[in-house]
Amino acid sequence: MKFQSIRFYMLVLCSLFLISSCAGHKSRRSRVDTVIKTARTYTGTPYKWGGTTRSGMDCSGLLLNSFKSINYKIPRTSAEQSKIGKKIAKSGIKPGDLVFFATGKKKRKVTHVGLVTEVRGKDNIKFIHASSSVGVTESNLASDYYKKRFRQARRIL
Repeated sequence: MKFQSIRFYMLVLCSLFLISSCAGHKSRRSRVDTVIKTARTYTGTPYKWGGTTRSGMDCSGLLLNSFKSINYKIPRTSAEQSKIGKKIAKSGIKPGDLVFFATGKKKRKVTHVGLVTEVRGKDNIKFIHASSSVGVTESNLASDYYKKRFRQARRIL
């Protein structure tokens, strides 16, 4: 009887330890929701090359600030951001993934990044980014402009 009660208490103790150690870690979905919610608070912020504030920001600055909301540090430039995390097939894109584009003269060089906010089928993938013409906005990956310039998607959370 004594051995069974010790075993029972050890089981309870181990269970409590597991529950408490997991409680401090937010789920991927929760972290992704926070990052997207933060990014959307910048909607309408004007574009400013190299900017990271509400008075003006660029695409990588938007993501830098958005991921900072969950204490996740990412590189400053879109080119450097395109090297972190796991490469994802276009068909496997989920909210929270990063999408990269070549919008400059060099067709292979990553110059722009966005954060996927919604996926409602292969022709309805929304992402938030800082557009040089309209500032922080959401666009569709299936639009002709972005479809032609898409280079890769990566998952960092």
